[in-house]
Amino acid sequence: MHRDPNEHGSVIEEIEGLIKVHKDGHVERLQIVPCVTTALPPELGVNSGDIEIDKFTNIWARFYVPVCHKKLPLIVYFHGGGFCVGSAAWSCYHEFLSKLAKRAECIIMSVNYRLAPENPLPAAYEDGFKAFMWLKQAALSATGYWWSKKCNFSGIFLAGDSAGANIAHNVATRLGSNILKPLTLKGTILIQPFFGGEARTNSEKHLTQPPRSALNLAASDTYWRLALPCGSNRDHPWCNPTAKGSIKPEDLRLLPSMVCISEMDILKDRNLEFCGALARAGKRVEHVMYKGVGHAFQILSKSQLSQTRTSEMIAHIKAFISR
Repeated sequence: MHRDPNEHGSVIEEIEGLIKVHKDGHVERLQIVPCVTTALPPELGVNSGDIEIDKFTNIWARFYVPVCHKKLPLIVYFHGGGFCVGSAAWSCYHEFLSKLAKRAECIIMSVNYRLAPENPLPAAYEDGFKAFMWLKQAALSATGYWWSKKCNFSGIFLAGDSAGANIAHNVATRLGSNILKPLTLKGTILIQPFFGGEARTNSEKHLTQPPRSALNLAASDTYWRLALPCGSNRDHPWCNPTAKGSIKPEDLRLLPSMVCISEMDILKDRNLEFCGALARAGKRVEHVMYKGVGHAFQILSKSQLSQTRTSEMIAHIKAFISR
């Protein structure tokens, strides 16, 4: 059936090729990245499957479990997409996370959470918290799941890239040790965490980005307008955790954190500021800078340099979770 492109009224927000928000509230998400099934090549040696977490809010997770005869640590992972697009079923995440599970020798639980603007923040944080509570019940279950028998529940990490790294950080701040047992949360792995602020950083203003960059300043601003609560600006602590007084030692469980930063990413300076703020708050934090690559290179770029840097990143993550 032919649809009138104007049937929902004028477009009030748009990120070209990804999302259009109409005046009447209708949201169009363009399928720039295909969604795929859990199938993986047998030679990879990784099993994958989807599990429902909450049918009422459609929270689910895709698991990646290497074929292995020992207990493995588990990474709870949140995909990127500016809080507004993306899926745990996107082909680029399916490829990257299956490779990460195999090479880093870990189980990965990739969470599919609700998206803005229909579900503005803190919906994604609430979904991440709910996924962690579901994980706790899975650890306590007498019958167990197909993946749980291989899981070392005393070695749990929260991770994500871009907006997913923001979610991982904010979920970590909501998890108190009294509610975690029998889980033991060991640390956070934040890949190019998506933060912002009203004042522009040097990398936001001056950085020359790679061709077809996954994130530019205009898109970043649009994502934040769509994701933040109505009336908020980019100095809201969910967007700008380094704003005056936002990070306090008592707010954070003092867990080791690894922050992966891309040299050609407009978020580079914000990521470095974030690491500094965590260190000043007494949190153990280390960062790795990946030279010559931009935002989300590990999932969106097929260049030889990006593949080399992706292998380096996986090796760094493996070393971090092994310590």
